[in-house]
Amino acid sequence: MRTDRIFARLDREPEPPKIEIPGMSRTRTAIFGSTLAFYIAIVWAVLITSWLVALDWKIMLFRPYEQWPELHAFLDYFVVLGQRGPTAVMVAAWLGWRSWRQHTLRPLLTLGASLLLLNVTVGAVKLGLGRRGPHYATEIGSAEMFAGGDIFPSGHTANAVVTWGILAYMATTPRARRWLSVLSAVVALGVGATTVYLGTHWVSDVLLGWAAGLLILLSLPWFEPLIGRTEAWIFTVREAWRDRRRLGAARPAPAGGRLSPGLFPQRHPTARSATQADGPAREPVAAGSAGRSPGGARAAVHLTQRPHTAHAARSERTPVTPAGSRRPPHADRTGAARPGTSPRPVAGG
Repeated sequence: MRTDRIFARLDREPEPPKIEIPGMSRTRTAIFGSTLAFYIAIVWAVLITSWLVALDWKIMLFRPYEQWPELHAFLDYFVVLGQRGPTAVMVAAWLGWRSWRQHTLRPLLTLGASLLLLNVTVGAVKLGLGRRGPHYATEIGSAEMFAGGDIFPSGHTANAVVTWGILAYMATTPRARRWLSVLSAVVALGVGATTVYLGTHWVSDVLLGWAAGLLILLSLPWFEPLIGRTEAWIFTVREAWRDRRRLGAARPAPAGGRLSPGLFPQRHPTARSATQADGPAREPVAAGSAGRSPGGARAAVHLTQRPHTAHAARSERTPVTPAGSRRPPHADRTGAARPGTSPRPVAGG
């Protein structure tokens, strides 16, 4: 998936819409406190094996799935709306589209935060209390606590409250929030009642699941600052990543077929000239060189790779042909020529 294209599409939005972030008002705080008290009361009533446990057993022995068997096929599919995997995928798809259209990651981050709170809080209570379900109960009238189970509170019910309630929480208009609140309440109540009908949960499990999911939704405004900082950090990382991509694209690529100068460094032509310019080159003098002609000395200098050009070569050296030199012999250099003999060519030519 090309995330740079997705972010580029988000950047086309001139200005993200104004999204009202719910605050922790007095009404919300009061509802949160009442729900927390109800949560603690349910746990205490089950721990002391009160009338609530007796109600659990009466409904379980009533076996609703045998009383209304015609509903069994439909409710088997309806209860899927409380399973974490399918519901998380459906809600994440909707909120992902919202994030794409509104140029913000807040809907997806809020869903992730709520699911994380759900797994931590509900999972910890499930494992800590260890209650067995109706199908695994061993003693009639017992609370079945601390028996290695993981049924209390109902995970299906709590998940239905959170995943469908997050749609109402993220609504941008009061009308949409009211309609989505009613829809999420109907789905959450229906999923909880379906688990009791199928015999997979006690009534007290469902009551505690409703309370657990509602507590998570009511506490989300406390996590809004953290969600905002996380979104800002993600966009900062995105910008830094895009800057690195731009710099990499702007850097010129090496010409085809040429090796990198970093791997095979070559000496610049001026480097040798600068080195040789520090002092005059010395001509090597070998043993017996006094009797040699000047051409031999010049040939030795040529072997030391003195810098020269074509004009210098023409001026220093005399071209030699099989017939001899074109330049007339000098008496001060080679001496008088003998009659009847041709001048000897200069050695080293």
